[in-house]
Amino acid sequence: MNKIIIFDFGSQYTQLIARRVRESGVYAKIVPYNAEIDKKDVAGIILSGSPASIYDKNAPLPNENIFSMGVPILGICYGMQVISHFFNGKILKSDKKEYGYAALNLKTDDILVDKNFDKSSVWMSHGDRIEKIPNGFEVVAYTDNSPYAAIRNLDKKIWALQFHPEVFHTKNGKRIFENFIKNVCRIKPDWNMKNFLTNSIEEIKKKVKDKKVICAISGGVDSSVVAVLMHKAIKNQLIPVFVNNGLLRKNEVEFVLNSFKKMGIDVNFVDASKLFLDRLKGITDPEQKRKIIGHTFIDVFKDVASKFKEAEFLAQGTLYPDVIESVSVNGPSAVIKSHHNVGGLPKELGFQLIEPLRELFKDEVRKLGEKLGIDESYINRHPFPGPGLAIRIISEVTEEKLEILRNADFVVQEEIKKADLYNKVWQAFAVLLPVNSVGVMGDKRTYNNVVAVRVVESVDGMTADWSKMPYDVLNKISNRIINEVEGINRVVYDISSKPPSTIEWE
Repeated sequence: MNKIIIFDFGSQYTQLIARRVRESGVYAKIVPYNAEIDKKDVAGIILSGSPASIYDKNAPLPNENIFSMGVPILGICYGMQVISHFFNGKILKSDKKEYGYAALNLKTDDILVDKNFDKSSVWMSHGDRIEKIPNGFEVVAYTDNSPYAAIRNLDKKIWALQFHPEVFHTKNGKRIFENFIKNVCRIKPDWNMKNFLTNSIEEIKKKVKDKKVICAISGGVDSSVVAVLMHKAIKNQLIPVFVNNGLLRKNEVEFVLNSFKKMGIDVNFVDASKLFLDRLKGITDPEQKRKIIGHTFIDVFKDVASKFKEAEFLAQGTLYPDVIESVSVNGPSAVIKSHHNVGGLPKELGFQLIEPLRELFKDEVRKLGEKLGIDESYINRHPFPGPGLAIRIISEVTEEKLEILRNADFVVQEEIKKADLYNKVWQAFAVLLPVNSVGVMGDKRTYNNVVAVRVVESVDGMTADWSKMPYDVLNKISNRIINEVEGINRVVYDISSKPPSTIEWE
């Protein structure tokens, strides 16, 4: 397979680079900045950005031998500084960051930054900048503030950019990656879900052989696609298990069980709702909630495993964003939040782990689901967090609060669908706040709960913007929640984007 290797130096945009490459039909793999790679397995290398400075005491740097492999290299922002560092350029430590749009001016014809980029807008986000270009390089493009916005060394097949082509702010930024793939690396695009499906089935069969696999189903898109994929690969060797943790949406249990029955997959149902709620009693810290839920899942699966002693594998729906947000396994990124399905489970349970979606983004999982023949109404469901409604109740989780939130969330879902907006937004849900407010209902004073409604638009969940919902839809949602859900007298709308906020509140 043609492959682009992306060295991760900790940029929040690293995942976007991988997405842009894959959108161009080529497989992209993210590796730690100091990883050792084999030339025969690589068609091109991209060096990501970073929050670090090349001047930092422990500045992340790759192994120098990547520059002598003869493989085309593209450095982006910090990646440009890395290239300059190794080729004796001069980097200036700036007092002020350059952040925002800039007009790019071409200085020479180039196969990467082609004529379409002349006078176009690009996105800058950097502190240090190149003061003197490295030896053997020439200028391709510049901006008013960056005399060396794009440079190249044709002999060594190395390009470097000061701007970020991976973000949507850079006009035609995707074209950079298409040019890198087609004109520089000369790769034939062969990455698509059809090929991924074929390869995954072969890999699963090869790994599992004649053994049994337990698959944890949460009801969400990710775990469901894994279950159907595993079933397609190994049929009766799969043991699907759906655990009701008591933190699911309204009517979720019936919906999931019926959906799998229609697909011809028998699911083992375990109702562990009381156990989860007992362990969450008195807990308000979001990270504690996540950890308790994760550990409880382990305990439940230990019990399940005792009934299926022939099972040696555990299949999970872990995605790329889950891994990156939980811990920086690939580079010097900051931990944002832990995910109960990332890490630790194999050791605790004694299973070998199978994560066939570990390097996919959410939209790619949906495309895979389509290839597997899963009904569109199922695979286009909005993402739902593994810890469920526990992290949408911003306080202690109780049966009473869960009932309030389920009913409020049900109204949000219904009205979004009625307005034909469900498939046009990434996620829509209600959050129960730890706040009471004064209201008047039936000429009487009330002092009840406040619900926040969160609706966001996104492509992959890595970044998101709040949805500019029609006022009449928001009005219907608010009126119905207040009138139909006992215990709520105020509804607010969340207008924060990711970043700086996350999609979920906890």
